[in-house]
Amino acid sequence: MSTIVLTEAIDQAGIDLLAARRDLRLVIAEPGHHAFEAALPVAVAIGVRVARLDRDLLSRAPNLRVAAKHGVGYDNIDVAYLATRGIPVTVTADANSVSVAEHTMTLMLAAAKHLREYDAAVRQGEWEFRKSARAVELAGRRALVVGYGRIGRRVAVLCRAFGLDVLVHDISARALGEAAAAGHSCFAELDAGLAQADLLTLHVPLTARSAMLIDAARLARLPRGAIIVNCARGGILDEEALARALTEGAVGAAALDVFEQEPFRRAHSLAGFDNVVLTPHSAATTQEGARAMAVAMARNILGGIDGQLDPACVVDPDAVA
Repeated sequence: MSTIVLTEAIDQAGIDLLAARRDLRLVIAEPGHHAFEAALPVAVAIGVRVARLDRDLLSRAPNLRVAAKHGVGYDNIDVAYLATRGIPVTVTADANSVSVAEHTMTLMLAAAKHLREYDAAVRQGEWEFRKSARAVELAGRRALVVGYGRIGRRVAVLCRAFGLDVLVHDISARALGEAAAAGHSCFAELDAGLAQADLLTLHVPLTARSAMLIDAARLARLPRGAIIVNCARGGILDEEALARALTEGAVGAAALDVFEQEPFRRAHSLAGFDNVVLTPHSAATTQEGARAMAVAMARNILGGIDGQLDPACVVDPDAVA
C-alpha cells in the first residue's frame, strides 16, 4: 500500500477523494511530527499548504513521485531540487482564482474608500469624519495589473467592470498578446506601466526574478497618491520602502494580504498606518476556494501517482529562476 502525506489538514472533500482509494494510505501530520517522519521515507506523494518542503526534507523521501501544492504559490517548495529528480510539482491551477480576484477588489475598494478610517470614526463617535472626503472613486483611474495569469485576468475583468482603465505588465509575450486582445493597454517594461498607474495590483509568483520587484525606486515611479494592493506573495513588495512612501505621502493607501514574514508581527512598520488595510493571507480561503483547492490537490496527487497529470497544473522549473 502506497503512502500519501499531507502536511496540513485540508477540506474534507479532498480527504474523501484520497480516502476513496483503497490502495493508498493517508497520513496527515506536520513536518517534525513523529507520524510525518515515519511516513516520509515511504511516501509516494506529499500534499502541502504552507509548510516548507526544502531539499533536506525532500531528500528523505526516496519514493516520492509528486509534490502537490494546495494553492498556486509554490515558493515554499524546492522546485529546482525536485526537478533534478524528475519529480513534478503541481498547483491547484484555477481553483482559487475567483476567491483571490474578489479579495483583491475588496482590498482595492477598502483602500480607495479608506474604509478602515471611516469605520474607526463611526465606532469612536466621530460622525463628522464623513465630511473629510478621504475616499476616491475607482472609475476613470488606471489600474496596473502586474502578472496576467489566471488571477490577473480575472482582476482585470473586475477592474474594468468598476470603470477602471486596465494596464497590464507581464514578462510573457503570450500573456501580453492575450491582454492586448482583451483591450487592455500593455507594457513589456514594468517601469513604463508604473509611471501611468493610479493603482498597482500584484499577481506574480515569488521567484528569484520577482523578489523585491517593487522596491523603493519603483515605488517612486508611481504617480503621487497611488494605491497599492498585494494579494500575491510577500517578498515581491519591499514593505519598508512602502512604509517610507506612505509616511511621505507618495503612496496614498495600501492593502496587503501577504507579507515578507508570516505570521504578521504587531510591531511591523505598516501596522501603525490608518490608510493601510491588512488581512492574514486569507484571499484564497473562502469556503468555496478551500473546497476547490482541496479537491484539485487531491486530483493532482492521484494523477501524479497514476501517471496521468494534467500538464496545466505542473510547475515549470525554469519559471522559478
